[in-house]
Amino acid sequence: MAERRVYRVLFIQQGEVYEVYARQVTQGNLFGFVELEGLLFGERSDLLVDPSQEKLESEFKGVERAYVPMHAVLRIDEVAKEGVSRITRTESESAKVSPFPGPIYTPTSRPEKS
Repeated sequence: MAERRVYRVLFIQQGEVYEVYARQVTQGNLFGFVELEGLLFGERSDLLVDPSQEKLESEFKGVERAYVPMHAVLRIDEVAKEGVSRITRTESESAKVSPFPGPIYTPTSRPEKS
């Protein structure tokens, strides 16, 4: 029986920490982005309604692959089984201001030969 891998990915988007589960996480073809494929949202409880989980499900409805900027990724873990996806609000005042993405690779200039 083939082992099914599940990855927990935490990343920041607009002052909120997103925790999502995916079947496959790769560097992808877009430079500077992490590719999340096969997003999982777990079993929904009939007794307890989590608005952040509902927001995630509606935001990623119909998405086959999601591309997250590398500088926004906080952590990627391989876990035994999927958990509950959620959005957590950051409590800092700086959450209202998003940093401008800086370059990942900056080339250095070469000295000219004489």
